[in-house]
Amino acid sequence: MSSTYIERRSKIETYFDRTAAAAWSRLTSDAPVSGIRATVRAGRDRMRNTLLSFLPEDLTGCRLLDAGCGTGALAVEAAMRGADVTAIDLSPTLIELAKERLPETLGKGKITFIAGDMIDDRLGMFDHVVAMDSVIHYTYPDMVNMLARFTAMSRSGVHFTYAPWTPLLGAMQTVGKLFPRGNRSPWIVPHRTNRIAITVHRDQRFEGWELGRDHHVTSGFYHSKAQELKKQ
Repeated sequence: MSSTYIERRSKIETYFDRTAAAAWSRLTSDAPVSGIRATVRAGRDRMRNTLLSFLPEDLTGCRLLDAGCGTGALAVEAAMRGADVTAIDLSPTLIELAKERLPETLGKGKITFIAGDMIDDRLGMFDHVVAMDSVIHYTYPDMVNMLARFTAMSRSGVHFTYAPWTPLLGAMQTVGKLFPRGNRSPWIVPHRTNRIAITVHRDQRFEGWELGRDHHVTSGFYHSKAQELKKQ
């Protein structure tokens, strides 16, 4: 793990576990929110459904890692399909909230919640890894390292999201760096789609893997692209 990864991981943990815990709890509930946050909520709902559509409808017998599970909505849906889900997040506060929101029954599936690092070697092997909006705060080298780790942990598929680079996002990022952030959220780092494709093709760590389905979700202030990495 690079020093930049460790530093950014610490900032993300502090933000979601302390600074924004209450706001995140509200955003991921059905409580009324402002117009801007409503667009983000709607975008996240669409993205979650998109990632779930990349997975088999019947996940009975499959082991799935929900990397950066937040309050557990995707983990619950996967468990309802029969998956044995390991749901991990840096924030112990969000993990406790996810446990509180668990439905009384998950059908044939089950969920194990863990507060910790989603690329921890001790998590073991999975049939599928899903990382919804959980690598979006990292620089490109660190994101690639994380994706390489996910492919090493997965037998068949890695399904992740990233912020696709646009001139507007690039300009906002450059200008924003001139101002102190205070208690605002860690940067979302946009990345170019063609750069990811080139990396997967050339980086030996992705040997035997290829890009699969993708889908761009835009909803007000929410801009994110789902991307599938699949075993050849």
